[in-house]
Amino acid sequence: MALNKIFVAAMLMIVVFAFAISPDQQDTGADGKNIVKHSSIVTVSDPYSAFFMIANAQEGMNEDTEVTVYNQDLALVKEKRNVDLDAGYNSIEYVDVASRIDPTSVMFEDTKYPDTFVAEQNYQYDLVSSSKLLDKYLDKEISVTDGDGTSYTGTLLSHGNGVVLKTGGGVVSLTDISKIEYPDAAGLLTKPTLVWQVYSPVAGSRDVLTSYLTGGMSWKANYIVKTNAADTKADVTAWVSLDNQAGTSFNNAKLKLVAGDVHRVYDRPVQFAGFMYDIDSVAKAVPESFAEESLFEYHLYTLDRTTTLKNNEIKQISLLSADDVPVNKEFIFDGTQDSKVRVVLEMKNSEDMGLGMPLPKGVVRVYKADTSGQLQFLGEDEIDHTAKDEYVRVFVGNAFDITGERKQTDYQRIGEDVRRESNEVTIKNHKSESIDVVVVEHFYGDWDIITTSDTYTKKDSRTIEYIISVPADGTKTVSYTVENTY
Repeated sequence: MALNKIFVAAMLMIVVFAFAISPDQQDTGADGKNIVKHSSIVTVSDPYSAFFMIANAQEGMNEDTEVTVYNQDLALVKEKRNVDLDAGYNSIEYVDVASRIDPTSVMFEDTKYPDTFVAEQNYQYDLVSSSKLLDKYLDKEISVTDGDGTSYTGTLLSHGNGVVLKTGGGVVSLTDISKIEYPDAAGLLTKPTLVWQVYSPVAGSRDVLTSYLTGGMSWKANYIVKTNAADTKADVTAWVSLDNQAGTSFNNAKLKLVAGDVHRVYDRPVQFAGFMYDIDSVAKAVPESFAEESLFEYHLYTLDRTTTLKNNEIKQISLLSADDVPVNKEFIFDGTQDSKVRVVLEMKNSEDMGLGMPLPKGVVRVYKADTSGQLQFLGEDEIDHTAKDEYVRVFVGNAFDITGERKQTDYQRIGEDVRRESNEVTIKNHKSESIDVVVVEHFYGDWDIITTSDTYTKKDSRTIEYIISVPADGTKTVSYTVENTY
């Protein structure tokens, strides 16, 4: 009875397969001509082969997929598929894998029988095309129709600018080609495929878990900061932008994102050392858009629903939203680095300030409403991974109405290794209100401030800062003398 079912399935598969490649289906070759696959030419004669094809189609049905994406052009794909295995060795074509898969990273697990294992793996990516079909059929028989409708059947001797055939009537060179017919697809694949030799101790239907690493996928965070009229508070929203160029789509996948600098090894020979077995999931979703948790020395963000990641698509998903986050606007002048006064917005990434989630690195764009209520773009900066309770500093742009000037007023050589110099920094404020400006100065070697006009703060072994108040439409100058020993 079982054999009868197999035979019926095989016959149905032959009919379906022949219909699927009817003469209405055409491929366009590299020379712009059509390659037609006729049902009368591409056939399956072995009932077992047809049954094997049915089994492969079932194996390609994805029941459960999880994709973990990293910042560094890397993703971990975890899938569960159902396969039918015979006792002993089975040849399995595992299709719909990413074209940028790292075959050495594949992990395999039979959830029912731990003794099932992969004895051999081949990664095949020689995908079907007109040029590769011609390559495969060198010294083999094909049929070619020229532009006048005349057909020739013979052995393919060469191809390039046309084809050369050895026919019963001699050698024919054809350049004006309207159609090429092949007996079959010559074993070429339509998709990148893992071909496995799987040993199973018993026969039956099995749930198989696989996972692998692939390139071509990355993500980054994008932040939008909208400040209020006084620049004292801001509404902060964040989006995840995920770019899938892995070579395949992932439908209804569980999505996880890892933020952190993961060490990887590049540009070294890789040897396949066998299969590893799958590990347990490391994240548990909570009823939020993204649930965040620590993972080793990184942070993991888990989407609370499934999503579809199409190939060659950039998808954006909401990460967080916080209103009325306190911000501090700073004017900073570092005359040794720039002649402009920089404008920086500072926020504390803490719960009491309305934030508190570890923030992945990304671009921060700042906006503000004008007097008519329309948002205007102010500037953007890139932040690094920022832990909870740390400060986020965003360089927005340079102040228009505030200028700074630094100049050396005196220089003396006191001894062989001792120098004494005097500097002054002048800040001009053309705004209608007073402002505070941070003036930054840098020193090298052993240094000591001999005289100073204002109080400063030593930030580190090479840096001091003055915080000076500059009156509305006024000027403020600070000066000092430093002695350096080298």
